[in-house]
Amino acid sequence: MTLLELIERNSARLDQAGVSFGHGTTNALDEAAWLTLWSLSLPLDGLDAVAQQPVSPEQVARAEALVEQRIATRKPAAYLTHEAWLQGVPFYVDERCIVPRSFIAELLAEGSIDPWLSERTTRVLDLCTGNGSLAVLAALAYPEVRVDGADLSREALEVARINVERHGLAERVTLVRSDLLEALPGPYDLILCNPPYVNATTMGALPAEYQAEPALALAGGPDGMDLVRRLLEQAPSRMSEDAVLVLEIGNERAHFEAAFERLETVWLDTSAGEDQVLLVTRAALLEAQGR
Repeated sequence: MTLLELIERNSARLDQAGVSFGHGTTNALDEAAWLTLWSLSLPLDGLDAVAQQPVSPEQVARAEALVEQRIATRKPAAYLTHEAWLQGVPFYVDERCIVPRSFIAELLAEGSIDPWLSERTTRVLDLCTGNGSLAVLAALAYPEVRVDGADLSREALEVARINVERHGLAERVTLVRSDLLEALPGPYDLILCNPPYVNATTMGALPAEYQAEPALALAGGPDGMDLVRRLLEQAPSRMSEDAVLVLEIGNERAHFEAAFERLETVWLDTSAGEDQVLLVTRAALLEAQGR
């Protein structure tokens, strides 16, 4: 049996078991490739070079055991491998935090936010940082800035510290425990936030893979906007005059627009479309609040 044949067999097994995806892959074949290559200590981006390589019975057993663990536990693959990737950058992850998958990572890598920034952009906040991936990516994208990564969860911040140190950024990335902006005086020139925004109806219907993640990092109340309301109320007092807030709200655009009818926003284009991430200026926030 070749490696590719083993991956295809594992893919069929995942399909048959009806597992759910969305934590780094979107389909059974990609997930099977990830799990198989990782179990055999092969580069995750090097399948083409080894696809026709024969696999031993021991290798088959090792890969199939991991796939069976994925099926039996319904845990995201990242929790089994303790690794997730965003924009080609590896991050440690475990059950103490949500599996990183923010579309804001794309915007940082592609420079989509840059037109709203300037040489005065020196302080960046990654709010609801989770495992610290966006804080790390922001520090890598903007080598001259200092970044704060904040989260309410002590456990998530423990994971974030692993990633900050792994990428050698401890001198530029500071981790802070904070209930939204309460422990963060600012002012910040750029705030990035991928908050808990899943509405209550959707939370009740999430597949087991998402239920394996900390509910604190997902649940946003009846319409998904509970934390977003608090954030947008607090944000202007923590923003510099020309600052912008980049906010991910996933599939909750309708709820967002219903909650903030007066707020002028810019919707940013991502690989999932133009309804996942928005940008809002401090001036727009103040205007919407009648200040």
